[in-house]
Amino acid sequence: MIHPLLSTKALLQLAAAVLSVCVSSVHAADLVLVAKDTPPAPIIVFKDASPRTRNAAVTLAEYIKKISGQKPEVINGEPKPIPERAIWIGVQPAVKALFPKTDFDFKQPEETLIVANEKHIVIAGRDRWDPAHMTIKDRNGKEIVGVQQEYGTVNAVHTFLQDHLGVRWLWPGELGEDIVKQATLSFKPFTARYHPQIRGRQFIFMVHALEKSSPGGEWARHQRLQLDSLYMNPGHPFHDWWDRFHETHPEYFALQPDGTRSASDGRTAKLCKSNPAVWEEWLRDVELQMAAYPDRITFGANANDGWTFGYCTCKSCVAWDAPGGAAKIPWVHKKSGRTLTYPAMADRQINFANTLARRLRERFPERDDLLVSALAYGASSLPPVAAKPEANVIVSGVWSFHNQPNEKDRESFVQWSKIAPRIGWRPNLTSEAGWKAGFPNSAPRRVIEDLRFAAEHGAVSLAIDWIFDSWANQGPHYYMLAQMAWNPHADGEAVLADYYQRAFGPATKTMTGYWELIGSAATRIGYEKLPEREVWNKAFFDEAYARLDQAAKEAVSGDEKYMKRVAFVRAGLDYLRLIREMEPLIDRMAATKGKDPAAKAAAQAKWDAIWKEIRLIPQQHPFAISGSYVTPNNKYLQKYSPDQKLEMLLEDRPGFR
Repeated sequence: MIHPLLSTKALLQLAAAVLSVCVSSVHAADLVLVAKDTPPAPIIVFKDASPRTRNAAVTLAEYIKKISGQKPEVINGEPKPIPERAIWIGVQPAVKALFPKTDFDFKQPEETLIVANEKHIVIAGRDRWDPAHMTIKDRNGKEIVGVQQEYGTVNAVHTFLQDHLGVRWLWPGELGEDIVKQATLSFKPFTARYHPQIRGRQFIFMVHALEKSSPGGEWARHQRLQLDSLYMNPGHPFHDWWDRFHETHPEYFALQPDGTRSASDGRTAKLCKSNPAVWEEWLRDVELQMAAYPDRITFGANANDGWTFGYCTCKSCVAWDAPGGAAKIPWVHKKSGRTLTYPAMADRQINFANTLARRLRERFPERDDLLVSALAYGASSLPPVAAKPEANVIVSGVWSFHNQPNEKDRESFVQWSKIAPRIGWRPNLTSEAGWKAGFPNSAPRRVIEDLRFAAEHGAVSLAIDWIFDSWANQGPHYYMLAQMAWNPHADGEAVLADYYQRAFGPATKTMTGYWELIGSAATRIGYEKLPEREVWNKAFFDEAYARLDQAAKEAVSGDEKYMKRVAFVRAGLDYLRLIREMEPLIDRMAATKGKDPAAKAAAQAKWDAIWKEIRLIPQQHPFAISGSYVTPNNKYLQKYSPDQKLEMLLEDRPGFR
């Protein structure tokens, strides 16, 4: 049996061995799924399978056809008589007889099993769902069908496609799909069993979470991200309480220094967390969520945003704090103008979460899987002094040490991991090297290091803010996030090398060098704090384009897809170059703080011309840059926009560095 933490390098070697069998002689003991003179083995889906499992079986059939040219029949329910050869999807009575020595009792969440003998293969996993509650509505009222608590079999199918049939989904869309065509698909007997440590994965790419239906959502599903088993809402769950309750139940809200229970807005309104009525209202909300969303087992107790102000000053809430040794935060009450120095909020946050966790166990004693989520963020980033999270509390923290230097957050994550029974990592992914603007910025080796680091410290959930589908400029980083989230103990170097080779074929070496070039440039800006103009200069663009030109020449010797992929990446560099062409015009306008009409007019004309070109990029190269996010009004591009730059100048805000 393959160990659950089998390295991806070993799996890649297994896949390579599988493909090598396909082009060599097939031995009598091999399982032949399909061959030139052998019709494909049928795919048999277990009786009453869930909609997503049936869809996965259809997907498997389609990919077998793409690979071999022959499409297997998909049969729902066990046929009589049993075929001589078959692919069995899910556990069904026949497979226990066909594999008498195999344990089909799944003991771990999301556990997957792929086992083959000389005649049959079973692709299965731990599945949990409530047939009466498989349809939910998203935040916009759109129905989502086929919701489960666990999708082990579906994820096992996608694992089989990747690890054993050699399919790759490098990025969303047709161009990102990579298939090695083989007339024969055969296997020696093997067993592969696995269960993922990181069970909360769908919010790694928030734009492609379960409720999203798009090529990006399909990509996330192939990567075994979208269908996870630990739904962790990464946001702040009390945003609507102010509108719902401030008139009827003002006592739910934080007592302010001026004696009122007021708030600036619902998004930042804080609660009186020690109020038992708040606990009961929260439990009523949990009951409604459980009825509407049967896949949810985690319920948020995270404080609302605006972490420097608005906390309750009543005696009961203050009693939950631990002043001794706690870090202090400055707190300005906007209405009264009063300034306070106050203890950090981790102890109060954990005491609140623990109280809700106890009430949750009392209300639902038969449900030992229900959890309360506490967010370590802002005022509660540092670990508590005295409070310890209870067994059914999961601490998810905005520790932003990935893609930017932040050793303080890294150490805070480590300290929290020592006291939290479960921990999730929810970084705000950013970098001064234009990450949020979609510029070339990819650090896949940092992904390998950081996700393994998080897993070694017990992370069971991962959610990332600020990924915006700029695949031509950040693609290897995204891909490695997906792969390492499924198995953070994988051989990341082997996965990365495989990505470059499958993406660029005969241009692999040159394109690997290109990605290392742009990654080094981003590191110099984001980590070494060098000005953009010193890094993204003429020499940089000359070298980057030279590498792409060389790669285009090399790609000609291979399949046409390699040329298209080099052009896809080039479109991302074009986007950066076009934006950077604003630099001399912005400098000219800045010299007079916009008082030279000719300079401002020239800058505006150039800006308009640039965006005419940029808008063509996502049309010609879908997913190269984000067509919906990369716009002239993107706030992360404001220092390049004449109008917004002028505002920055007049307000004396920094611009080009």
